[in-house]
Amino acid sequence: MILLKAGFSGGSLGKNKGTEKAPDKVLERVKKFYLNENGVLPFFNVKDVKVDEGNIEETNVNIFNAVKGCMKETNKVMLLGGDHSITFSGFKAFAEGFDNPGLVVFDAHPDCVNNFEPPTHEDYLKVLIEKGVLKKENVIIVGLRNWHKEEYAFLKQNRIKFYSMKEISQEGVREVSEAIMSVAKNFDGLYVSMDIDAVDPSSAPGTGYMEPGGLSSREILYFLHRLKLLRNLKMLDLVEINPLKDVNEMTVSLGAKLVVESC
Repeated sequence: MILLKAGFSGGSLGKNKGTEKAPDKVLERVKKFYLNENGVLPFFNVKDVKVDEGNIEETNVNIFNAVKGCMKETNKVMLLGGDHSITFSGFKAFAEGFDNPGLVVFDAHPDCVNNFEPPTHEDYLKVLIEKGVLKKENVIIVGLRNWHKEEYAFLKQNRIKFYSMKEISQEGVREVSEAIMSVAKNFDGLYVSMDIDAVDPSSAPGTGYMEPGGLSSREILYFLHRLKLLRNLKMLDLVEINPLKDVNEMTVSLGAKLVVESC
């Protein structure tokens, strides 16, 4: 697996300064793991993406080009951020290699607030859909529990599939994961984006937006292990970890675990 470090917080417009430090901190912690839970020794070809905190456009171009290059080298790439705006360029590059790409997002928020260009971490998903990079029927959002009324209306009007935490708690992670996989298996290329705030702040306090009532660390690992069974899973990203806001490296450690289990 190629692991692309994209330590960029400029897409948060100053709201989550510190996420640029996450890739290095997470990789330091990765070194403390041995085999993953499948008994596999994780191996990563680590590469850096050149970022400019004051220039979102240039950073987007660099991420786009880096992902495109990596997709030619290997069949599995992980983008390690950074704020969630990096998913815009990551998925855009990824999508060029497939006829019917799809996106599964773990997030407490829909990230469909506005339609800014370049997109921020609060609206990258809406821009991907409205620019035609991503089909609205090929999006699945998991873990939602806080949204603006405009975002809720956007999801409903476009019939975007989502599973709120209320629904997950009522139906169970196994049932929801099966429903997700029944749709995701039909994409010819699957991209999974993990915003750490999908996880409850009791397990992941180091992020810009702590939303109570989220997934447990075991639950997000369950979803990840299930999605890894799909042969069309070709790219992942992990975003919104902020070491400056972390407590006893809990969030960084969970991030490292997710990286190791992605391999």
